[in-house]
Amino acid sequence: MSETVSDADANRAVSLALRVGELLLANGEGTENVTNAMRAIARTYGVRRIEADVNLSALTLSNVPDDGRPPVTAERRVRRRQPDFARLVALHDLVGEIIAQKLPLTVARERLHELSSRARIYPRWVAATAPPLVAASAAVLTGGDPVVALAAFIATLLGDRAGTWLARRGVAEFFQTAVAAAVGAATAVLMIWQQIPVQASAVVVGAVIALLPGRPLVACVQDGIAGEYVTATARLSEVVFIVAAVLSGIGIMLTFAVKAGVPITLDDAPTAPLSLAAPQLLGALMLGLTFAVALRVPPRHIPPAALGGLIIWSAYVCLRWLAWPAVLATAVAAAVIGLLGSMYANRVRVPPMLFVIPAIGPLLPGSVLFRGMLKLSLGDVLGGTHYLIEALSTALAIGAGAILGIDVLRALSGRDIARRIRPAARRTRGY
Repeated sequence: MSETVSDADANRAVSLALRVGELLLANGEGTENVTNAMRAIARTYGVRRIEADVNLSALTLSNVPDDGRPPVTAERRVRRRQPDFARLVALHDLVGEIIAQKLPLTVARERLHELSSRARIYPRWVAATAPPLVAASAAVLTGGDPVVALAAFIATLLGDRAGTWLARRGVAEFFQTAVAAAVGAATAVLMIWQQIPVQASAVVVGAVIALLPGRPLVACVQDGIAGEYVTATARLSEVVFIVAAVLSGIGIMLTFAVKAGVPITLDDAPTAPLSLAAPQLLGALMLGLTFAVALRVPPRHIPPAALGGLIIWSAYVCLRWLAWPAVLATAVAAAVIGLLGSMYANRVRVPPMLFVIPAIGPLLPGSVLFRGMLKLSLGDVLGGTHYLIEALSTALAIGAGAILGIDVLRALSGRDIARRIRPAARRTRGY
């Protein structure tokens, strides 16, 4: 590309880079990759003096020419973030073609318009049933039988529909999530109250796992490790509020149940058996598969994502059998899936998060969160706080482990897609 471009072309290049960055961020990409992709696109089209700033809801690009022309700053807002990994794959392909200088600016703008207006890869009914299927799979992993899995499916479906109804009326997402969690907890409370001879609390665990913010959690750790501390803090706040909403919904229902005399004890709080028996392997496999569908992973990539759920659970169980601490076993298992997911992603030329995010489902701390809220509801503040801290530690271990696995391959391989747009990492030594 020419070193000098007209003001009109420079503004078009900046507009294209901002729009690509907006779509990347909205569909689940990390801040570092979004920033570097925007800078690379602008430079490809001759806009050399470019600065980019990305936070959780806004993107800014500044073009400061060194030939005396006036600087230009443009901004776009990300008003709705809903991960769509199929669209994310298409965006990465488009960025790769642009950086390889295969697309003129006008053609790139047309391609981006077609991509942004493309219909969702799955019909709405599939997207609506994916979270309930996640809950049913988690209930099986936790030791629930088919009756519990069906109850978890129905409870999560009702909670999701209630949240959708509230969303259409402008109710904040915090309360949507709290209501969805409360519906799951209420279902378990009713089953315990009626003394149905099943592991009823697995319903709550399934509903909680379907609501936990797996992708924001990994993105939060990813941004923090990459040095994007402002965005990492914002993402952490998002994770905290989502988890707080889940805990609020569960806590309210458990408090009402205890006050009403429902015989709920800590024995009702299930823990996934450290087993490689068929139910646990099936639950882990189905968790990876259903999370992949919920994140709109392209159909051809769903089998590897489902297999990742099986692998991460097997690695975790084997490490626990070797008497490793739970948090360390979680981090290592997540690192294994991060490494394997990156290897496969490099082979098929797609972002590694396509496989890593669905695979972490079996390790999300749904059981621990439920135990913490149950202890608090029963008046054991110290015990409840202990479990909540354990859940936070597990969540951070998942994020750090997954990013470690991805970066290990990045350090050892020259074929990582992200290296085409990732400059040398900063080395500040904390100064």
